[in-house]
Amino acid sequence: MKREKISELTTNRLSIYLRCLNELNAAGIKTVSSQELAEQFNLNSAQIRKDLGYFGEFGVRGTGYFIDDLREHLTKILGLDKPHRVGIVGAGRLGTALANYNGLDKSNFGVVALFDNDETKIGQRVGPSKIPVYDVRKIAKVVREKDIDVAVIAVPARAAQRVLNQIMTAGVKAVLNFAPARLAARLGVKVKTVDLTTSLESLAYFLARPPATHTTNGRAQSSRTERVAANDKRHLS
Repeated sequence: MKREKISELTTNRLSIYLRCLNELNAAGIKTVSSQELAEQFNLNSAQIRKDLGYFGEFGVRGTGYFIDDLREHLTKILGLDKPHRVGIVGAGRLGTALANYNGLDKSNFGVVALFDNDETKIGQRVGPSKIPVYDVRKIAKVVREKDIDVAVIAVPARAAQRVLNQIMTAGVKAVLNFAPARLAARLGVKVKTVDLTTSLESLAYFLARPPATHTTNGRAQSSRTERVAANDKRHLS
């Protein structure tokens, strides 16, 4: 592996590549080139080669990538070659929906516990897997007993930092946060925030742009194209 620091954007793309390779494998395809991968899944072939180049030489000239081998390499690079046990803090609608999401198992993640401070929920079991709901005050004990290494925060923003503090004290170093709040994590703890509101507001901004803006841009692009064509014609004359 090269010594450059690997960005989070790169690791995000590796996850996408692995998903695409899994689809090709399910279809019985044995090899694929970066160009074929890019064309089939709307990716960038140069970016694929650059991203994979951080971790070694995987392709064979004239053949491309052997799908099984590349899947195995990416699985190890992403740390998915061993199971990860997930605890969700917040047994409300979002927390229970996440617990019931069956797509996690395909990536070697399994939800083993939920936590809440609502006494009416503590002791219940959620979903087909009957995931138990524990008292949030017992996070440290349950984390040790169930070997939880990933935590999910699905509580209101006002409680998110307090919950993160409990999670860090329990020794969990990987946290996915769904609360709309900026959280302060200690060194060695990775917090990834999924802010649905911010994403929706970004889409609202796109929808609010007047159509004239797109038309103007289109005309500008057309004008640039015409100038390039005219310039080429002069050179060919």
